[in-house]
Amino acid sequence: MTALLKAAVTGIAGARRPGQVAMAEAVHHAMQTGQHLAVQAGTGTGKSLAYLVPAVRHAIQEGGSVVISTATIALQRQLVERDLPRLSAALTGQLGRAPDFSILKGRRNYLCLHKVHGGAVEEPEDVLFDPQSVTALGQQVARLHEWAAGTTTGDRDELVPGVDDRAWRVVSVSARECIGAQKCPFGPQCFTERARDAAGDADIVVTNHALLAIDALENNIVLPEHDIVVIDEAHELVDRVTSVASGELTTSAVENAARRCGRLVRAELADRLREAAHGLDLALADVAPGRLDILDQQLGAALATVRDAAAACAGDLRTGTDSEPDDAGRLATARIAEVALDEVAENAARIIAAFAGEIAARPEVVWLEGSAGEDSFRPDALRVAPLEVAGLLADRLFTQRTVVLTSATLTLGGSFEPLARQWGLPPPGQPERDAARDADAGTGGAAGLDWLGLDVGSPFDHRRSAILYIAKHLPPPGRDGLAEAYLSEMRELIEAAGGRTLGLFSSMRGARQAAEALRDKIGVPLLCQGDDATALLVGKFAEDEASCLFGTLSLWQGVDVPGRSLQLVVIDRIPFPRPDDPLASARQRAVAARGGNGFMTVAATQAALLLAQGTGRLLRTVDDRGVIAILDPRIATARYGSFLRASLPPYWSTYDPQLVRAALGRLATAAAN
Repeated sequence: MTALLKAAVTGIAGARRPGQVAMAEAVHHAMQTGQHLAVQAGTGTGKSLAYLVPAVRHAIQEGGSVVISTATIALQRQLVERDLPRLSAALTGQLGRAPDFSILKGRRNYLCLHKVHGGAVEEPEDVLFDPQSVTALGQQVARLHEWAAGTTTGDRDELVPGVDDRAWRVVSVSARECIGAQKCPFGPQCFTERARDAAGDADIVVTNHALLAIDALENNIVLPEHDIVVIDEAHELVDRVTSVASGELTTSAVENAARRCGRLVRAELADRLREAAHGLDLALADVAPGRLDILDQQLGAALATVRDAAAACAGDLRTGTDSEPDDAGRLATARIAEVALDEVAENAARIIAAFAGEIAARPEVVWLEGSAGEDSFRPDALRVAPLEVAGLLADRLFTQRTVVLTSATLTLGGSFEPLARQWGLPPPGQPERDAARDADAGTGGAAGLDWLGLDVGSPFDHRRSAILYIAKHLPPPGRDGLAEAYLSEMRELIEAAGGRTLGLFSSMRGARQAAEALRDKIGVPLLCQGDDATALLVGKFAEDEASCLFGTLSLWQGVDVPGRSLQLVVIDRIPFPRPDDPLASARQRAVAARGGNGFMTVAATQAALLLAQGTGRLLRTVDDRGVIAILDPRIATARYGSFLRASLPPYWSTYDPQLVRAALGRLATAAAN
């Protein structure tokens, strides 16, 4: 493996990195032995090459297909458009042939030719605009039809500039809405089927966490046969799988289902569903937002009525569709209506079932989301989600194939165990630990899942490259926004740095408050998330060395700005989940009920992961230098502070504000020269 990696590095004019070599050897060993591997590889290690080389070798020499799953479109594109083509050119001579690779996304990401050519008839109420009109949305739909005539992939991501989600829905279908290639008159030309055929013949298939979850959890085989899965950006796996495993019910969804089936089922059944939607709307108006632990009688009755009415419409629709099996247009229209009805019925039933049993022992949690009006709360959606996906991942993923998980952040508190627990893997060194006992203890482990955790380090000298400044002298953060002392501290740090600051906030409210308070005081441009598209703001921030960028969650993990434009990262407070976060609070309660520490298992683990990701925005190359300023003193004074600090790289740390400002001043002077 070392020789093969050397050939790859030489072929792409790269440099040998010890961490990359260690990782490649470990990935190769995992693929050979079937032992799962979790490998933490710091930024700059070259982890993509470290797993691609053994993956390509395995696919060609062992004849096994490898699926690589990522969390972001950016990484998928990097792999398919840059890394794999370069690797293919470098290793073809060594391996005897060029590896085949393909990218595969969910069906909703591809153009549906049947729908483009009018195969699914929309009800008038569904068409919120005329595709030929001069409205912006109508113009987007018209552009989609023009693009459909020339595209060879039908891949939404290749449409530049993109279009609104509402416009895209006009020309796409979900997996459940598709009538199937055998029944569709455009089956032979279907973009999704072509992508799946290409993936089926490929050695390496690049996909995303959501599609991986659908393939593993929903008994819906969408990925080709494979014996190895490499999960990059593995720190996001649990959140993405939880999202796939969640459901929602809205009044508008019920109304839409009734509208779609209105001409396809008996009138009295469609009317019954419309009345059920009205009843649900009235019931939700009396429900307080947030987590629901008790299903009150009115809401329970409304949900049962929706469930039964939608199921009745779906049954009648299927009976009518069976009588006209050769009418592809009617079949497509009916299929879309049927899916809408089934989703309404299934989610209503699931929400009702979620309230069964003792509160602390329930496997799912339900909450009501909404938006605040001027003088009232408007309910938007009832949501239901599993408290954990560890068992699902253990049963449907880890016991089925060999899995390699990698990210720059996998150890929290100095251990792989917090994330391994969420994945359904047993504590390190205890592969045969009893699954039932783990479940009782809240660890989420499963028996017989042998795995290894490996930290290959980072090419960065963190102690020489960055200062971790903890503003221990500040008061603990309050609930009423940022205190004046926090704003003053930010201003002094930004002025010392001459801008060049990424401000990471735990809430959008905090980011906006800081931006409004400091914009006219710091003397440098200050951009705030929400002022424009995030990608454009990041681009402006990178281009203007003196500027600052403030924002919230997506910036904690999504910013890659090397060089002098980013020399100061300011974090306003420890990013614990909100106390009223329905899912996090329910998870904490469930862990505590089993005798565990809910705060440390859930809240502190989530905060540690975000802190590690957020502080990682500073050093993107070995030449980067700067300061990470955490204004929340609790990371130094609270009992859980040591766990959070142990989750960060070994930066040189200080509590001295004068020392930090002097260091920032020297960096600013050097940057100006």
